[in-house]
Amino acid sequence: MDAELLKNICLRFFPGAEIAGLEQIHNGHINLTYRFTANGRDHILQRINTDIFRDAAGLMHNICAVTAFLREKITAAGGDPDRETLTVVKTADGRDYYSDESGVYRVYLYITGAECFDRAERKGMFGESAKAFGRFQNLLAEFDATKLNETIKDFHNTPKRFENFERALAADKKGRAKGCGREINFYLARKTYCPLITERLADGRLPTRVTHNDTKLNNVMIDSATGKGICVIDLDTVMPGSMLYDFGDSIRFGATSAAEDEKDLSKVYCVPELYAEYADGFVSEMKASITPEEIKLLHDGAVMMTLECGMRFLTDWLEGDVYFRTSYEGQNLDRARTQMKLVADMENRREVFEEIIKNAINN
Repeated sequence: MDAELLKNICLRFFPGAEIAGLEQIHNGHINLTYRFTANGRDHILQRINTDIFRDAAGLMHNICAVTAFLREKITAAGGDPDRETLTVVKTADGRDYYSDESGVYRVYLYITGAECFDRAERKGMFGESAKAFGRFQNLLAEFDATKLNETIKDFHNTPKRFENFERALAADKKGRAKGCGREINFYLARKTYCPLITERLADGRLPTRVTHNDTKLNNVMIDSATGKGICVIDLDTVMPGSMLYDFGDSIRFGATSAAEDEKDLSKVYCVPELYAEYADGFVSEMKASITPEEIKLLHDGAVMMTLECGMRFLTDWLEGDVYFRTSYEGQNLDRARTQMKLVADMENRREVFEEIIKNAINN
């Protein structure tokens, strides 16, 4: 984007200030992100991707409500809210964001002395992300999640995802179904499993919590001096849901032995040591608020999120690769197969993983 345009947008948040050091940050694939200095402090400017997040006001309501609640909790505990949660900077006229014909923009205070990592570069880093996400859940345990907007409708509504899969299969727009019968049958066979979490949220057996819904390692700021996970970032998908979604997706993404599109399925399995590292960290921070039903279903959360993701990859393959970005033909089918292998592994070794969770609870 034009540097002068960006500078003028920054001035909407800091009128009269000297805007310096404006540079693009290339981490992340959804929003355009820039770093700049104003009034002697570093900040983040983001242009929100309104193709994906069409209700900017609703999205920013969620972020402001959650971060305000977190700031109170962190301050009461003697922490540093400027480093342990995102700080939303308001415009000169008191708004949470600025919009014009060029887009919708927001500003955060930059968290200094910390960085993000796309993969665990040292032992314990995955566990630190687990502690950060567990702490995020625990601090927000008393927050009324029903006050939040659904920024992406039915994001983790697994029965709805299954309906989408069935429609794509029935339509078979690209004639691809005949080449993946084994994969189709694998997912079809688990139809009755899909409502496990949504039914329990609906009838109250599982508490409705604030969920992050994108619990990858790179959404945790790691303190450069201590190596501790200090702040959960990228709150665009914060919505009401189950903490099983966040635990499960972390296991799906971070406890696997291979890349998401690995062709050699003999290399794909769920790594017990990584599973234990994450479970220990996550549960250690959640012991004050986790419920017996959540404990009982933690491993099911991992299976469900892996099943749902694989089903989405297969749906996109059947529809012609219209949603997930691909770099070669068949990548979505490869992705669906790796998730299928992970699901089967987590099902076959359920006792192993449930023992890991039991140990994490009892430690």
